[in-house]
Amino acid sequence: MKAVTLITDGSCIGNPGPGGWACILRHNQHRKELYGSEPRTTNNRMELTAVIRGLRAVKEPCEVTVITDSQYVKNGITNWISGWKRKGWITSAKTPVLNKELWMELDAQVARHRVRWEWVKGHADHDDNNRCDELAAQAARNQS
Repeated sequence: MKAVTLITDGSCIGNPGPGGWACILRHNQHRKELYGSEPRTTNNRMELTAVIRGLRAVKEPCEVTVITDSQYVKNGITNWISGWKRKGWITSAKTPVLNKELWMELDAQVARHRVRWEWVKGHADHDDNNRCDELAAQAARNQS
């Protein structure tokens, strides 16, 4: 199984507001940048979209290390999602899960691969995360 690293970030001008997402895929010496935007969205939606789009771009089952600066994404997919699914997509506060359709898509994409999750501090020392931040912010600005 191929090993792929996926680095992601999302950005939003206002929350909600114009948003952007970006990811970098790495496999051996290959590197691919992907990014996009939405005219009215939230930061959490852009964080989720970045991971979904990156995983979608991986065409065959792989061992994927996802590097994200979003605790929301990392905790959601590793800790919270099993309870949400068990309770019919209702949170512990008895409210509907926000961004349900994105969580369902992320769950489906994760199921295609062997995924390991890493959290990094945003705007810190991780060059690829900083590049994703730059691309996502630029995509968001281009919407505004």
